[in-house]
Amino acid sequence: MHTTIDLPASGAEPVVDAGPIRRTAWGAVILVSTIILMAGMVRLAFSPLQEAAKAELGLNDYQISLIQGIAAALPMALIAIPLGWLTDHTNRARIMLVLGLCWTVGMVGSAFANDFATLFVTRMLAGLGTMSLVPVAISVLADMSATQQRGRAMLFLGMGNTLGPALAFVIGGALFTAFSGDLSLPGIAMTPWRETSLVFGIASAVMLLLQFLIREPARHEVESTSKALKPLIQALLRRWKFLLPLFVGQISVIMADAAAGVWAVPVMQRDLHMSVGEASGLLGGILLLAGVLGPVVAGFVADRGHKSSIRGGIMIGAVIASAIGVPAALFPIMTSVPVFAGVLFVLLIAGSMTGLITATAIAVLVPNEERGVCLGAFMILGALIGLGLSPILVTLGSRALGGESHLGLSLAIVGVATGVISFAGFVISMMNAPVRAVLASPDHG
Repeated sequence: MHTTIDLPASGAEPVVDAGPIRRTAWGAVILVSTIILMAGMVRLAFSPLQEAAKAELGLNDYQISLIQGIAAALPMALIAIPLGWLTDHTNRARIMLVLGLCWTVGMVGSAFANDFATLFVTRMLAGLGTMSLVPVAISVLADMSATQQRGRAMLFLGMGNTLGPALAFVIGGALFTAFSGDLSLPGIAMTPWRETSLVFGIASAVMLLLQFLIREPARHEVESTSKALKPLIQALLRRWKFLLPLFVGQISVIMADAAAGVWAVPVMQRDLHMSVGEASGLLGGILLLAGVLGPVVAGFVADRGHKSSIRGGIMIGAVIASAIGVPAALFPIMTSVPVFAGVLFVLLIAGSMTGLITATAIAVLVPNEERGVCLGAFMILGALIGLGLSPILVTLGSRALGGESHLGLSLAIVGVATGVISFAGFVISMMNAPVRAVLASPDHG
């Protein structure tokens, strides 16, 4: 038997979790992470295709930034808190299934969009489903894993969340190149970017079947059985000194990574004169390597930091990674392809590390019945600011600098500024983290 006690720095009541030692359900963890991977693919499947869609539909960079940012961010922000409450008090497996249906319809619909408005709506559905999935999955994985192994369990989620976008670029670029040649879908006459979108949509529909295998896990570390929303929000506000800077730090990272995910391929095409296949393949390969290395390092660093005697030790990796990410944000102004790729690789590793460590910190330091609402609040800010605002800031910056030809410089400026803010946020959050003590009895492993 063991007893775990959270002692929030703000003076809130401690959280006590007493019960038998749990084993991590690794098979279920991998299954949920696979669904996360599929969602990640759909989330960024349009990015390697956006230049072709832009040309065919007569769009400009600003319209693309709205499709890639606000289209998904606004509806997700509106449902975030209700979704968080549902995550805390209803069947999370069913929520994941509904979200999967959303992103599948959105991805298939993108292939048939003929104007800005239609493409905006379809990408809204795709983004709403894929980006809303992550906090639900974090809550599920937290209850599928033993407390002292959550960093490693979240490792798989982090890998899926990073490998999915990587495969979106690798597979998307390869399919676009193939469909631009002799390959075509039987009985379908579409342009290459549309055929590629349709393939992603069909694959997502097939993957929906896997979600029926997910079973709702028992909830653990429950501090209160109340279902009222107001007390939960009040409980979170008592932890604001820890949560607010944590949100600022991670949302700033999201801004840098989201801007890179949207604009890195166009910068490579425009400034480094690479083809869609070459640029998408390179970015996909970088994401693939970063998606493996970043979460592996972060998972073990989070667990090691959590076991240390340092206050907020679980955040050490995020502080270091965010500091490294500041100079790495200069990747868009590199004039050599190898240097561009190397610096971008460092930035993406840093981003994947901070994301996993933030998720782990919430899973460990926030009581079960508050996690969904906490993550819901994070989704609102992350969606509107991190995902919705950053692509637009880059386009507005390029306009101020003289036009779309200055996209790379604007992307670098946004990346460095958000990197500095993220570092400060993680440092302050670590200093105000709840003090956590684990009291072990003889049978505690």
